Amino acid sequence: MLVAAIKNGTVIDHIPSDKTYQVAQLLGLQNLETPVTIGYNFLSQKLGKKGIIKVEDKFFTDEEISRLSVVTPNIVLNIIRDFEVVEKKTVVTPSEIRGIVKCNNPKCITNNEPMQTYFHVDNGLLTCHYCEKEQDISRVELV
Repeated sequence: MLVAAIKNGTVIDHIPSDKTYQVAQLLGLQNLETPVTIGYNFLSQKLGKKGIIKVEDKFFTDEEISRLSVVTPNIVLNIIRDFEVVEKKTVVTPSEIRGIVKCNNPKCITNNEPMQTYFHVDNGLLTCHYCEKEQDISRVELV
C-alpha cells in the first residue's frame, strides 16, 4: 500500500485523476479538522490513472455524495470502521439535482433571483425545471 490505512472514515476511490482536486473542493475537505489524504496518478486498470482520497472520521451525507455525481459519476465510496470496509457505495447521478449546477440560460430566474437551481436529469442531459433549457452534464458550471 502506498497510503496508510484508516481506522474509521471514508475512502473515495476510482476518481479520474484530473478530477481529484475538484472532488476535494466540492466536499469542502480543506475545512475539515480530521486528517485527509489525497493522492492522484495511481495506476488503475479501469481508468489508466486514478485519484484516491481518504478522510478519517468522516462519513458523507447523501447530499454531499450527490454533489460528486455531477463531476465524477461511478466513483466508489468505501465506508471504513475498525480498519474494515463495511459498505461500498457507487456514486450515481440522481434524477434531480438541486443547488449544485448553474443554469446556462442568462435569462433564467435562477440567474436573476436569489433562488436554488433545480434540474431534471435524463441520460446525461440536464433540463432546468424553470426555463427548460437543456445542457450536457459534462459541460456544466457548478454553483
